[in-house]
Amino acid sequence: SPGAPETEVKAVIVGDGGCGKTSLLVAFARGDFPKVYVPTVFEKYTASLQVSGKPVKIHLWDTAGQEDYDRLRPLSYSDANVVLVCFDVTDRASFDNILTK
Repeated sequence: SPGAPETEVKAVIVGDGGCGKTSLLVAFARGDFPKVYVPTVFEKYTASLQVSGKPVKIHLWDTAGQEDYDRLRPLSYSDANVVLVCFDVTDRASFDNILTK
C-alpha cells in the first residue's frame, strides 16, 4: 500500500578474496560492473526494491575475503537476515574454504 513503511534487510556476503563478491553487489546495487579489482576491507551498499509489491531496503555488507581479515569478518554477522556465500567455481580451495572461514 502507498506510504507503507519500508522493510529493511541486512545481507552479508562472504567468500574468498577475488571470488566476485564486490562485483556481484555493485552490479546489483548500482547496475554497473567494476572494471578494476580492488580488495575490499569493508563496504556497505544499499538498494531499494519491491518484493510482492512492498518496498524493501536491502543493506548489502561486503566483507573482506583476504585471510588477514578472518578475525574481523564475524563482526559483520550481527543482526544479518541473509548470508550469501560466494566461491570461485574455477578454484576448488575457494569452495573448500566455505566450511572453515
